[in-house]
Amino acid sequence: MPTLAPPTQFLLVGFVVTAAILDLIARRIPNWLNLTALLLGFGLNFFLHQTSGLWQSLGGLGLAFLIYFPLYLVRGMGAGDVKLMAAVGAIVGPWNWLAIFVLGALVGGVLAVVLLLARGRLLRTLRNVGIIINELLHLRPPYARHEELDISKGVTLPHGASVALGALLFLLLRRAI
Repeated sequence: MPTLAPPTQFLLVGFVVTAAILDLIARRIPNWLNLTALLLGFGLNFFLHQTSGLWQSLGGLGLAFLIYFPLYLVRGMGAGDVKLMAAVGAIVGPWNWLAIFVLGALVGGVLAVVLLLARGRLLRTLRNVGIIINELLHLRPPYARHEELDISKGVTLPHGASVALGALLFLLLRRAI
């Protein structure tokens, strides 16, 4: 995994913490924040690593988009979340983004289970996961036949918070290794 220079780490922390706070408060991540982070990621990587930095930023953005855009299309993710992860990819590059993605997913999964237990919706959610898998295996968008599976209709978790926790955990683990 490529190392991250201190300015890159600083930009990452500033961005994901700001996104998490705004997502927790307003339940959205503003476009101005995502675009600013994206441009700063490209600019900083170019400044630090010249052309190879631009390719790293483009690879991170592309990988994030490749993974998150299909989730948006089936209404499993909001557009702001796609843009958030694309900006993270532009800052850290594809391999570091992949580690942040995995850690953020693990953290998000734990937070989701806690939230669902607190709201008494764990069993219903597990049933819905079965429906989602069945619909996707039949190449159908899950929300088309099951309106309650539309992201706007269910219990949601601010994705910015799990991404921020995943990114912070990523940086802590890098220091420990």
